[in-house]
Parts: sequence; structure tokens; C-alpha cells
Amino acid sequence: MALVTLNSPVPNGGWRPAQAGFGHRWQGRVLTGAGLALLPWSVCLAATLPPRQAAAWITLDLLEAAALLTAGARLRRGTPGHRAAAAAAAALLAVDAVVDVATATGQDLATALAMALAAELPLAALCTRLAIRPAAADGR
Repeated sequence: MALVTLNSPVPNGGWRPAQAGFGHRWQGRVLTGAGLALLPWSVCLAATLPPRQAAAWITLDLLEAAALLTAGARLRRGTPGHRAAAAAAAALLAVDAVVDVATATGQDLATALAMALAAELPLAALCTRLAIRPAAADGR
């Protein structure tokens, strides 16, 4: 029985990559681009923040990057499993926006609001949409 399973006549256990449509390609590219953009941003944070604050923000940003890159890569390739990564990214991005705005003061508050409204929350909304979209509409 095990030999039949390992040498199944149906490759990949019956799973075939879905053809990534235009919508999935651009959404995957957006998520991948955002994930890649967080990598140099983390280096910038490491250079400018006090060590204890830097550790917390870098950890959060690297978790966001991992979730965004995973969801983006899976969307672009048409492989299943992007929903969990998109849900994780949405939650992390929302937490990042809220905590950043809540802890910022002075001119940093304006920057935190701009980042939240222009990048983090719209990206979290896209990830939420990808995470909760019905499978029938998605083809996966």
C-alpha cells in the first residue's frame, strides 16, 4: 500500500497547480513587493531605534514580511495555502498600524498615521479579502 502511495499514478496526490489569473498575479506581486520592502526597512529600524525598541519592531516587521512573501508567492504560483498566510499578514499589519499610531508622538504621529492610512491598513484589507474570499469564487 505504501509503495502505491509513493508511486501514485496521479502526480502530486491529485493536486495540480491552478492557473494563476490576472487578479492573483497582481495581488501576489503586491504582497511580494510589500514583503520585500520590509526587509531594508528592518535594517533601517535596527540602525535608528534603541536596541529594545528595535528588537520588538524588527520582529514584528519580519513576521509581516514572512507572511506577505508566503501569501504572495503562493498566489503568483497558483498553489493552495495562501489564505492562512494572508490572514496572518492582515492581523500583523493591523496590529502594527494600531500600535505605531498609539505609541507615536509629535511629528512621528503624522508619519505613523500616513503609513497606517497609505500602506498598512489598505494592505491589511487586501489580505483580509484574500483570506476570506469563498473558495468557489477563487477556484481553489
